Amino acid sequence: MAETSSAEKKLKGWLSGAERVVVAGVGNPIRMDDFVGVKVVRDLCGKVSENVLLVECETVPESFLQRIVDFQPSHVLIVDAAVMGLEPGEYRFVQSEHLRVFPAISTHMLPLRVFCDYLAGVMGAKVGLLLVEPKNVDFGEGLSEEVEAASRRIVNFLVEVLP
Repeated sequence: MAETSSAEKKLKGWLSGAERVVVAGVGNPIRMDDFVGVKVVRDLCGKVSENVLLVECETVPESFLQRIVDFQPSHVLIVDAAVMGLEPGEYRFVQSEHLRVFPAISTHMLPLRVFCDYLAGVMGAKVGLLLVEPKNVDFGEGLSEEVEAASRRIVNFLVEVLP
């Protein structure tokens, strides 16, 4: 649980001074825990201000680039599942500039690193990722108990800290 607090502390600091925030949920609806990013965005609907744009990107975040650019955010937060070797449901906050250590390959059509670099370069927005360790990404629907609990914690936290 201490690691979760660390992720939340980093994310809260990163959001400090945010004026307009995009929360982009990434994930595949038929790959169980991989869907966590979209689930978080859906659960935030109706709970955030007009200064927050919620985008259900599923597996093609690049399809939403123009919508994100038009919103002119100061911050873009991407929520996605990522295998990091943690316990299922644990999550980490990573600023996009730290993604350079990851290869530009991905299960997404456009690797998230490339997507983040584009947003940061073109818009000058701060770009960060909230990454959740999945338990199961087999074909199927529904989140595992651990990832479902993490998604609820994330939603409750974001409701408190988003502008």
